[in-house]
Amino acid sequence: MTTAIETSGLTKDYGSGRGIFDLDLTVNEGEVFGYLGPNGAGKTTTIRLLMGMSRATRGAGTIFGLDTERDAVALKRRIGYVPGELPAFGGWRGSEIVAYLGGLRGDVSEAEVDAVAKRLDLDLSRRYREYSHGNKQKLALLLAFAPRPALLILDEPTSGLDPLHQQEFYGLVRDARARGATIFVSSHVLSEVEQICDRVGIVREGRLVTAGPIGELLGMRAHRVVIELADAAGGARVAAVPGFEQVSVDDNIVSGMYRGSFDPLLAALSREKVLSIVSREPSLEEIFLSYYAVRER
Repeated sequence: MTTAIETSGLTKDYGSGRGIFDLDLTVNEGEVFGYLGPNGAGKTTTIRLLMGMSRATRGAGTIFGLDTERDAVALKRRIGYVPGELPAFGGWRGSEIVAYLGGLRGDVSEAEVDAVAKRLDLDLSRRYREYSHGNKQKLALLLAFAPRPALLILDEPTSGLDPLHQQEFYGLVRDARARGATIFVSSHVLSEVEQICDRVGIVREGRLVTAGPIGELLGMRAHRVVIELADAAGGARVAAVPGFEQVSVDDNIVSGMYRGSFDPLLAALSREKVLSIVSREPSLEEIFLSYYAVRER
């Protein structure tokens, strides 16, 4: 496979253990690569290094064979970028922002702008300061996708989007991949990553822990479960079901992180009188804490 992104020992050391350290990462052309980690793990630092917006302490990175620092200007013509924090365009209208940035790139089709704006239900006649957070995020997505770049680097791209427009974003990613684009996306949303990514890399405390196919992520799948039983005596029996982690029993209420198939849990509950059960997908931070607690035991 041809390499789109490659880093070797890439490091940005802010001191006190903050930054990204000795990053060796390869992203192949035409794949969707998910970059995961808790807040402060080093995801945005990595993206800023790839975009040439920050100088590395040591190590190097290349995109399509070009150096991310030395060739940063040339590379930006080949990259669509959604930053983690959106810039402020004040009283400019959406159409003016698109025209200005499109003029700098010189490769943005009006037809493609209209098509992406329609998919995202974005009114480009309104002023930027009148946009909600969600509409500002849509504009950032439009600016990234409309030029049909060879590489998309997306930092938390669905922040502020409602579920309907999250689905449109997934469609934009699939369409970009179908035409041969490479997508590098950081995210906190596990279900989102499972929908769109071919491979994932997991970063923790500034270091890449693992990188591999999306199937390897399924071992991290977990749910935060709270079960209320009619009989307090059943709490210990339910808490003993294999798959429960960080489990606690408070009288007749059992709560914890549950990993794996629900069949053993449902079998156990079928022998109890259950008053209520609540299951939700935990935040990525909760999953990481549980996942690494198990690995480090």
